[in-house]
Amino acid sequence: MEQPIGTESRTESKVSQAPWWSVLLEGIIAIVIGIFLLYEPIATTILLIQLLAIFWLAEGILSVIGALMFTKDGKWKLLSGILSIIAGVVILMYPIISPYIVLKFLVVFIGALAIVNGAVVLASAIKGGGWGTGIFGVLTIILGLLLLTNSLAGVLILPWIFGFFLVIGGVGAVIWGIKIRA
Repeated sequence: MEQPIGTESRTESKVSQAPWWSVLLEGIIAIVIGIFLLYEPIATTILLIQLLAIFWLAEGILSVIGALMFTKDGKWKLLSGILSIIAGVVILMYPIISPYIVLKFLVVFIGALAIVNGAVVLASAIKGGGWGTGIFGVLTIILGLLLLTNSLAGVLILPWIFGFFLVIGGVGAVIWGIKIRA
């Protein structure tokens, strides 16, 4: 079917709903946290886990109040709130060992996720995805197995990995914030 010659197609898309200064500030904060994680990973990780615990505690209290006051059938919200309160209190009670435990759970989760994703990618390669996809799937499975069998190494290196990605992502956000402004 032919279109008339004078017809114009206008497509407008908004790339970002956030104001430019918000993106810029987020980038600066990410860079600062990333540098702290690279320079002083243990102290920064302890501080970040403590902040996470305070957030979980506050969120848990608000969830319990919301479940008891504002909903008729808030069993799951009540359970979620109670678990958040318990996690927040336990982390705040044990500030030195809790970052290790939280990071260990994260490493185990990442390892299991890597094995599952690697298996899916490997299955895709077997169905015709190609050798490159198959190699990527096998490497992902190996990474997952390494994380699960040696989670201490993962716990020790994870803050540096997060720091590196925060610095890179922060630089990208700062550049994007400046581009939005211009």
